[in-house]
Amino acid sequence: MRAARERLPNRRFAETFGHPGRCLAYRATIGRYVDGRLAEIFIDMSKVGSDADAAARDCAIATSLALQWGADPEVLRKAMCRDARGKAVGPVGILLDQIAREEG
Repeated sequence: MRAARERLPNRRFAETFGHPGRCLAYRATIGRYVDGRLAEIFIDMSKVGSDADAAARDCAIATSLALQWGADPEVLRKAMCRDARGKAVGPVGILLDQIAREEG
């Protein structure tokens, strides 16, 4: 049996906030399902059109699709690249860590 993508309502609550990266500043927006589950993330940065901006946006799109196809946000969070101390190094990992701290 093939899994189905859980689509979001056309109008939904979204939350936008500044998102500190390790060396670059990002802005993140998260969307949730009606029941409060994380459903999508958007990330962009001040250097619009740069390779770093495109990479962050692509990673956010892939993460959003994974969430909509049923991926566990905690599994995604733990799978992101980390430094030797276990701290997330990429914008998606940093954002997912931030969300986990706020929800936990």
